[in-house]
Amino acid sequence: MNATGRTEHIETVVIGAGQAGLSTGYHLARRGRPFVVLDSNARVGDNWRCHWDSLRLFSPAKVASLPGMRFPAPPMSFPTKDEMADFLESYAETFALPVRGGERVARLRREDGRYVVETDTTAYVCEHVVVASGSFGRTPYVPGFAAGLDPRITQLHSSAYKNPDQLRPGGVLVVGASHSGGDIAYEAGNAGHPTVLSGQIHGEIPMDIEGRPAHAIFPVLWFLAQHVLNLRTPLGRKLRPEVRAHGGPLIRIKRDDLTGAGVELAAERTVGVREGMPVLDGGRVLDVANVVWCTGFRQDFSWIDLPVTGEDGWPLEHRGVVPTAPGLYFVGLAFQYAFASMLIGGAGRDAEYVVNHLVKHRARTPARPRTGAGATA
Repeated sequence: MNATGRTEHIETVVIGAGQAGLSTGYHLARRGRPFVVLDSNARVGDNWRCHWDSLRLFSPAKVASLPGMRFPAPPMSFPTKDEMADFLESYAETFALPVRGGERVARLRREDGRYVVETDTTAYVCEHVVVASGSFGRTPYVPGFAAGLDPRITQLHSSAYKNPDQLRPGGVLVVGASHSGGDIAYEAGNAGHPTVLSGQIHGEIPMDIEGRPAHAIFPVLWFLAQHVLNLRTPLGRKLRPEVRAHGGPLIRIKRDDLTGAGVELAAERTVGVREGMPVLDGGRVLDVANVVWCTGFRQDFSWIDLPVTGEDGWPLEHRGVVPTAPGLYFVGLAFQYAFASMLIGGAGRDAEYVVNHLVKHRARTPARPRTGAGATA
């Protein structure tokens, strides 16, 4: 139980105030349902502000909108992570969404036919819970052998990396060749560090996403991401586990950009340590001063005291609906319904589907009148 013993009753609790959680809040408000959005960060948008300094969205502003509100930028511009954070904060304020920051959820359990969401301050007793805690999880993954590296080597997970000023003079090994690994390796190389990017590159977007041809091609790609690469098509069903298990392709920074910055592309994985130095799976030992782990995150739902995850750690849901736990939902998972689910502009459709299901199947509790912009937007 929470430390204070305080209990609050509310129809729905949304866990997470990122784009998926706020989109869910928007649709709940439109339907006049009582709810609260809980987030461990003190300020809306901090889940974006914590990323590396140069990060920009990989999709343009025209598809970075949320339900009821367009992104305030030129359609084919690519917002910075801080601009995205400010947009989320403005979104929550515009629709008067009841976000409570600094509320870290420690446990979710079922008791007497209702859900209990426990934070450090309050136990929220509710009919429905919508978990919107991240596309690929929030727990950084670093292989266990990293602890055997020479302590003089600076080690950073991509979630802690901000800019090359954090790196010691000398070589850099970037582990993980998805788009985040490519971006960080490119920065390190351009900053003058001898840099190796370790891992298999899973393709690359075959165009400059910010070039003029992309203006014509992007609507086609967006259509595919929404309407072709989804759970209704054989291709989408085949692609989903690949997307979840492996990193995405190179998007903004390509192979030629990396080699132009002096980055060595090593397809071998980093698999261990020898005499304090990282070792590739071909046996090559790398004498480096820095290792940046772009090895992703892992789903950790151990705080949910219900059997709702599979052997792979992912929730057992369909389009966010958990059939074995009525009233429990997920929003914002990677490839929840379509490839677009993990992009900003895909959050609204998934959230609307979940809220429609929630309202249709809710317990017979009368809706309470709401005031403020969120009730009528």
